[in-house]
Amino acid sequence: MEGSAEGRRLHLATGLTTAVTDDGDGKPPVLLLHPWAGSRRSFAALLPLVVPRARAIAVDLRGHGDADKPSAGYELPTLAADVVATLDALQLGQVVLVGASSGGYVAQQVAVAAPDRVAGLILAGAPRDLRGRPPFVTELETITDPVDPAWVRAFTAGFTDLDRLPSWYVDLMVDDALRLPASIWMATFHGLTSSVPPTDIGVIKAPTLVISGERDGLLGREQTADLVSAIPGAQWIEYPDTGHLVLEEQPVRLAADVVSFIDGLSEQDRT
Repeated sequence: MEGSAEGRRLHLATGLTTAVTDDGDGKPPVLLLHPWAGSRRSFAALLPLVVPRARAIAVDLRGHGDADKPSAGYELPTLAADVVATLDALQLGQVVLVGASSGGYVAQQVAVAAPDRVAGLILAGAPRDLRGRPPFVTELETITDPVDPAWVRAFTAGFTDLDRLPSWYVDLMVDDALRLPASIWMATFHGLTSSVPPTDIGVIKAPTLVISGERDGLLGREQTADLVSAIPGAQWIEYPDTGHLVLEEQPVRLAADVVSFIDGLSEQDRT
């Protein structure tokens, strides 16, 4: 492990080198898994609101941010193995996983593959099943290097009204997305959309909170309902006037729900 708390390098047992932001204290620790084409910086607005209560760790998933960008290995089982290897490298036992969008898909896979490492799950704008061909894939297949910043900004605008977000955060999202070469855009997309949904292959036993936006036009309410039904005992909170990007649109409310969830787990441990 190298570097400062703002961005420590980790060399994982899976062969991946990545980076984490690690701040705060408390148990259980919280590991934050970012969305597709994001990075650990995706949690820039949320993390300061969580660290007064918990140790919060954000990690760059393979292909993103400061992580290695191999040509392959973007299916859910490999991504989940990287997450478990991150816990090992940080000498962490159980954590609460907070997954935003596709990061929530990875979190589900970890909960199925390594249930002993997951104290709880918070899935924000997370899918149950990403198999298929969404309308934007035709556009995605046309991008080349260097990826056009104007295209990235327009593509991002397809997921939310950018005027609802602080300008600094929109710039951060675009900058993170531009760090993916065109080939990695496609490799990460195909890895996610070719993977078998975790809830099809196992049962998630960890306490789970599912959070969605009522205006999520990407996943729709039906898929969120299917996800909740597939996880025994899962709780569901739907944020009004919120689209797919729950993390980006509602960091303050999401942070409050993360802290409330952690407090609830601590109360259970004391009883």
